[in-house]
Amino acid sequence: MKLPGLQSDVARSVAILALGTFAVGTDAFILSAFLPEMAAELGVSVAHAGYAVTVFAASYAVLSPILATLTVRFERRKLLISAIVALVLTDIAAALAPSFEMLLVSRIFAAAAAASFTPNAAAMAASLAPLESRGRALSVVVGGMTIATAIGVPLGNLASNALSWRGALFMVAAVGVLAAIGIFFRLPPMPGGAAVPLKRRLALLKDRKIMLILPVTVLGVAACYVPYAFVLVVLDDLGISASHMSIMLLLYGIGAVVGNIVCGAAVDRWDPRTVLLWAFAFMALGFALMLLIGNSTGVALYFMVGFLMVLWGGTSWCQAPPQQARLIDVAPSHGPMVVSLNSSAIYVGIALGTMLGSATIDISTTANLVAALCMSVLVWLCVKFLRP
Repeated sequence: MKLPGLQSDVARSVAILALGTFAVGTDAFILSAFLPEMAAELGVSVAHAGYAVTVFAASYAVLSPILATLTVRFERRKLLISAIVALVLTDIAAALAPSFEMLLVSRIFAAAAAASFTPNAAAMAASLAPLESRGRALSVVVGGMTIATAIGVPLGNLASNALSWRGALFMVAAVGVLAAIGIFFRLPPMPGGAAVPLKRRLALLKDRKIMLILPVTVLGVAACYVPYAFVLVVLDDLGISASHMSIMLLLYGIGAVVGNIVCGAAVDRWDPRTVLLWAFAFMALGFALMLLIGNSTGVALYFMVGFLMVLWGGTSWCQAPPQQARLIDVAPSHGPMVVSLNSSAIYVGIALGTMLGSATIDISTTANLVAALCMSVLVWLCVKFLRP
């Protein structure tokens, strides 16, 4: 495999690590595409089933800095293999879960495995690549998780035509097995890094400037995830037929990838805060337009919803580049640690958003979208008036 700026052997190693992070990202959100089916089989409501996503995200957010501290000295290849094998086993356990409670327990352990894998995969990619190519190597590895997180639900919806939710988890486990085999045969042993006490990592949370930025990540991600975990229900209530939902979710995924790329370039030209203001303004506009679609039918409905799905995906996933830029600007000597904190904040936002989504989706789709609209307006106000 060829990756720009990387030698072929390094590129292959980076691609294998990206496959692992892709498995992690897909594992986190693929169940969102099966919530109605899973809820019916396990005897819970769709809103209750959404906690399978919430529990994973919340556990990842809490465990990521802790496990990063506890495992930093471990030999990296062994750690990566152990983490991805643990993810495979917990996916199999989830696929065989006889009850919703057992499913939730397995998702907590899956989050622990994922939280152990991702930061160490990024660290190994940075160590393998020459200095002048480290940025590209990191973007590929972290991009594997970002893309999977963005298109996990679209992938799940496509898979739902042939698989059950249990089958989808077995499929993710199979990807994890491939990644583990690749890591075992292609990656060299590598010593761990220098220990960074958890107290030192968390001490950054006392920095006023950082604490004025991180909540934007939490609220911004929460805004888009209020309806996203229940996107199949939302699309159904908007009038989209089951046969066209995969197309709509694919449009969301396209918007997510394009939004991430465009905003990354925009940050190089304009102030990151300005980029965020425009992004959240368009996010709020998108949710407002969804609330006004009610009377549309036929081809016009599908064009409008398709456009709004692209906008939703784009505004949801354009937040990371400007937020990371803002954090590095205020704490340049702690770049890796503040980026790690931002990653945890993303998962806190996902957990918060899916919790609020669970609380509103049983009321109505309108209540769910109103909550998302209010959250997007709130985060716009935070960016506008809370300056670090």
